Amino acid sequence: MKTLHAIILAVFFSTCFQQVAFTQETDAYGYNMQSLRPIHHDDQFFRKSLWLRLDLKEKQNKALMAKNNEITKVIIEAVKAGILRPFNNDSLATRMSQEQFLQNITIPNSSIDDEDILMGMTEEGEDPWNPEENTNTTSAAAMEYFPKDFTILELKEDLIFDKKRAKMYHDIQAISIYLPAEKNPTGIEKLVASFSYKELVENVFRDNPDAVWFNNQNPKEHRNLEEAFELRLFAGHLTKFANSEDNMVEDIYGSGKSALVMSQQLEHGLVEYESELWEN
Repeated sequence: MKTLHAIILAVFFSTCFQQVAFTQETDAYGYNMQSLRPIHHDDQFFRKSLWLRLDLKEKQNKALMAKNNEITKVIIEAVKAGILRPFNNDSLATRMSQEQFLQNITIPNSSIDDEDILMGMTEEGEDPWNPEENTNTTSAAAMEYFPKDFTILELKEDLIFDKKRAKMYHDIQAISIYLPAEKNPTGIEKLVASFSYKELVENVFRDNPDAVWFNNQNPKEHRNLEEAFELRLFAGHLTKFANSEDNMVEDIYGSGKSALVMSQQLEHGLVEYESELWEN
């Protein structure tokens, strides 16, 4: 078993040193423009791109979805306010228009239900027959998914060993919001939009009292979302690592339980790699 485990990890790490400079958008000085705390290209002894799936229904991740302070709500409101601009995918190469983003968070063929009209109230607790009381924003919001419906985040990061400081760093690049399959009429998981983590921190999370990681054990010790991600206060499962065929973990090692087991083994292997890096 140990031999098989070693072979799998060897295959995984064999691609690690095949990363080339143009996989990152670097400036003229050799720094990644999308990094919050960039590490110079020449100081990177090791770099591997990883994709982690965050199920916001998991117990550890519920702190990111406190009622009225959901991370998805914070992000969506920032886009609507023009503070944040989404991307089409986590390559962060092409911007998504606000119109397309609003379409992506709108329920297909949605309208206020007849039952709500008969009750005289919407789910937000407002009278649909009183235009003076309601705003156009509220009417539009009645056709959108609720922030709590977006229960899947995908985090793309570069795992970098900085040879100058002799330490491994998780350099988060992008966060993507997905609509789960059970909420989509097509039955397919849908990418809503991707966002630059650097822009999220600088323009949305930092100094924002609504960007809260909720501490259920000690409400006095809530954390800002920036701090929560820096401290890794979330549960994420490895779904993909950089490889020549751009395959997912389940494409390589099988789906279901086997993919989950291999995901955990690969994550443990990365920890072992860092701790044993200088032994030889």
